[in-house]
Amino acid sequence: MLINIAERAHAEVERIFRVILPESGLTVRKEQIALCHSMLDSLLHNTISLCDAGVGIGKTYAYLVACILARKYSIQLSRPLVISTSSVALQEAILGEYLPFLSKVLLSNSVIDESLTAYLRKGKERFVCDERLSQRLKAVAGTKKNAKQLAALRSLMLRYDLDTVTGLSEFDRRQVCVPKACPKSCARKDTCRYHVYLHQAQSGPAMIQICNHNYLLADAEHRRQGFHPLLKGYGILVVDEAHKLWDAACQMYGEALSSQDFEELTNLLEKEKCSQAVHTLREKSAHFAAAFRQVETREDERCRLPLILTSIRSKVLMDCENSFSQIKRTLPEKAPRWLVHRLEKMERTTRLFREQDSKYIRYLKYDRDGTPFLCAVNKDIPKQLRRALWEQRIPVILTSGTLKAGNDFHPVMEKTGLDSLPNVRTYSAPSPFDYKRNCLLYFPESSKGEPHGSNSESKRIAKEILQLVHATGGHTLVLFTSYSLMGAVYSLVKDQMPVPLMEVWRNSQDTIRRFKREQNAVLFAAGSCWEGIDFPGDIVSSLIVPRLPFPVPDPIREAQRPNYMTLQDYIQAVIVPEMQVKLRQGFGRAIRTETDTCVVSILDYRAALGGKYHQEVMEALPPVPVTRQIEDVEQFIRARKGPDYFLYMGGNKCV
Repeated sequence: MLINIAERAHAEVERIFRVILPESGLTVRKEQIALCHSMLDSLLHNTISLCDAGVGIGKTYAYLVACILARKYSIQLSRPLVISTSSVALQEAILGEYLPFLSKVLLSNSVIDESLTAYLRKGKERFVCDERLSQRLKAVAGTKKNAKQLAALRSLMLRYDLDTVTGLSEFDRRQVCVPKACPKSCARKDTCRYHVYLHQAQSGPAMIQICNHNYLLADAEHRRQGFHPLLKGYGILVVDEAHKLWDAACQMYGEALSSQDFEELTNLLEKEKCSQAVHTLREKSAHFAAAFRQVETREDERCRLPLILTSIRSKVLMDCENSFSQIKRTLPEKAPRWLVHRLEKMERTTRLFREQDSKYIRYLKYDRDGTPFLCAVNKDIPKQLRRALWEQRIPVILTSGTLKAGNDFHPVMEKTGLDSLPNVRTYSAPSPFDYKRNCLLYFPESSKGEPHGSNSESKRIAKEILQLVHATGGHTLVLFTSYSLMGAVYSLVKDQMPVPLMEVWRNSQDTIRRFKREQNAVLFAAGSCWEGIDFPGDIVSSLIVPRLPFPVPDPIREAQRPNYMTLQDYIQAVIVPEMQVKLRQGFGRAIRTETDTCVVSILDYRAALGGKYHQEVMEALPPVPVTRQIEDVEQFIRARKGPDYFLYMGGNKCV
C-alpha cells in the first residue's frame, strides 16, 4: 500500500515540476526535482533528512511541494506542518511570495482542494501591547519627539506587528511591546490585538506554521515541562537555514544575566509599588554594570570572552543573589505569582555564575553600547536537541546551502545530536550554476605570511585589492573577517579608488542599498554580510576574501579541546569545518543567477597552492578554474562582460 502511495506522490512531483510550474513561468531545474523526490521519500518513510542545497537549486519550492504531497497522500502526515527559519526575510518570502504562488497554481491544476493557509508565529516581544501603546502615546504627547520616530509610534495604532514598522526607536519598541507577563487585570484583555492574533493562530485552520528556531525550541521546552504549547500540534517539521539551529540552541539551553534584566525587573516592581525593592535593585544594577564594564575596545561585539570572576565580581554577584532573595521574601502577599517566579529565576541565574556550575560553559560579551552580558551555555546541546526535536517520531527535513563542511555532514550532525540516531539520511544537491565557465578563483603570486594585524599585512592586502579593482573594472565586494583589518585597509586605499568606496559597519542596510544603486562601486564589509545578502548581475563581479574566515577562539570552542588527542585533531575536527562553512557562505555572494560571472580572490597565503589549508579550501568550494596570474583575471572579465560594464570607471570619488 505504501509503495502505491509513494509512486503516486512521486509521479505528482514530476507533473508539478515538469508541467505545472514551467507553464506558470517558474524556472525548474533537474537538481530541484531530484531534491524534492528525496525530501518526499524521507517524509513518507518518517526519517530525518539533511539536505545540502547549493545556490540556485530552489530548495524552498522543493520542500514546500514535498510537504504538500506528503500531507495529501499520507493520513499520518495530515496534521499541520512547521517551517522554522533563522531570518525574518525568508519568513516574509515564504508568506508573501512562495505560498501565494503555489496555492494559486496548485489549486488551478487540481493538485490541492483548498488554498494553502499559514500563520507566522513569533515571540510576544515582537507585537504591540495596546495598553502600553496608549500609555506611551500619552507620555510623548506635547513633547519635542523626533518626527520620524513619532510617526512610527503612531502607525502602531494600525499595525500590531512591530517588525513591519520602520523608524521605531529601540526604546519605544521596549516600551510598547507585549510584556513577558500580561496582568490579569488588564482592561483591554478581551480586545487586545495580540491575544486576538494568538487565538486565531492556535484555533484557526492554518495548515502551515512559520517560526524562527528560538520559537521552535521554546515550544519544545513548553511541551517538555507540561506548559501550554506555543505551536499547534504538528506532523512534519522543516528546519530551513539549519546551519543556524545550533546557535539558537545555545541561547535556548543557556542562561544570561545583564543590566537589561535588572531594568526589566525594576520596572515590574515599580508597577507593584515596591519602592524599597526598586531602590535596592537600581543600586545593585549599577554595581553589576561597574564590576563587569568593558575594559578594552573590541572589533566585534559578538565576541565571547572568558568569564573571569575576581573577588570584586564574586562579591557583587553574591550581593545581587541575596537581594533577589530578600526582595522575594518581602513582597506583598497579593504580589503576582509570575513576579515571584521572575525573582527566583534571577536568583538561580546569579548563583549559577557565582558558583560556576560545571554543566555550563560561561562567558562574557558586550552589546554595541558596551553593556555587559553574562552568558552560560549548556555543555550538552546535542542531547538537548535530540530530546526536544529528534525523538518526537515525526519526519524532519533540515536544509541549508551550508550544511556540509567540505564534503562531510558529520560536523553538523555531531553538533546537533543527529550522529547517534539510526533514521538519518543525507542528500547533496549541487548548484546547477556553471562555475567552471562563469567563475575564476585567484590566488595572488605575492601572497606570503605576515603577522595578523601587522602594518605589513594591511599594506599587502591594500595593494592587492587596488590591483584587483583595476583588473576587474570595480564591481567589487571585499569580505573581511575583522572590522579592525577592514578599517586599516580602508584608510590605505580610500584616496586611490577609481570608483566609489563604501564601508558597511554592523550591517548598515542603508549602505548596502546605496551600493546596489551605484552603477559601479567597491564595498568593504564584514560580520553578517558573509551570508543572506544578494548582489545579482554585475553589482559584484569581483569577490575578495583577504583572510580565511577561521572562527575567533572563544570559551565555547575551547571547551571542546579536551575531547581530542592533539591540538591538530581539534583544529581539523572543529575549527577547519567552521572555516569551510563560512567560506562557502561568503563564496555564495559571488554568483546568484545562472548568468552571473565573477572572479573570487582569496588573498590568504594559507589558501594558495602549497598553503597549509589549500586542500580544505578547494573542498569547500565548487570545482572552478584556478589562476595565480593577475593577467588571467583581467582577461576573464573582459571576455565575459559587455561594453556597459566598463563605462563607470574614473575619478577618485569616495563615499
